[in-house]
Amino acid sequence: MDNTRTLEARSSQAVLETNKVIRNTYMLLSMTLVFSAVTAGISMAINPPFMVYLGSVLLSFVLLFVINRKQNSAAALPLTFAFTGLLGFGLGPILNHYLAMANGSEIVLTAMGMTAATFLGLSAYVLSSRKNFSFMGGFLAAGSMILIIAMIALFILPLFGVDISGIQLAFSAAVVLLMSGFILYDTSNIVNGHYTNYVIATVGLYLSIYNLFVHLLSLVGAFSDD
Repeated sequence: MDNTRTLEARSSQAVLETNKVIRNTYMLLSMTLVFSAVTAGISMAINPPFMVYLGSVLLSFVLLFVINRKQNSAAALPLTFAFTGLLGFGLGPILNHYLAMANGSEIVLTAMGMTAATFLGLSAYVLSSRKNFSFMGGFLAAGSMILIIAMIALFILPLFGVDISGIQLAFSAAVVLLMSGFILYDTSNIVNGHYTNYVIATVGLYLSIYNLFVHLLSLVGAFSDD
């Protein structure tokens, strides 16, 4: 009887801790998305060159490493906002590029709507079904490595006069699929108690949303009449 009560107490405690991680993750995610929107707006007003986007991506890798090292310290939250704010600022040149098109507002809004619908739909499915997608970890890691190699190729091939427009579309489509997989995987890990640190959980979901939006923007823009 005592063992049964102990197990029940541990189970209840685990559920409470998991619910706390879920609540804190989505609260912090909402805050970082708003903060990114603010820094993106500032960047659009300043209108820096496209290299700022590339610089923000490179610097974000450094911050991501630091966040992983400091995830359980008081510095974790400020670093998370610095990370998401930096990536938001880097979006400015890209958004200005598309908004300069005749139907630019429609392209941006469509990409935003598709990103929101994809994230909310996949998250709602996992949250309601509690299905475990941890088995996808190996596939997602392999897919990430392949796409990193493909990204390097996209920078090198133009140097040899190769037209990469078709390859870029295929790359963006692959990133969209991969990020959708990561949303399922990360949400599943949060719901099933595999993630115990809400900062890391937030950063993972934020990166999926960010990359999903950037590459949906690329696809929508490519298939636009303009």
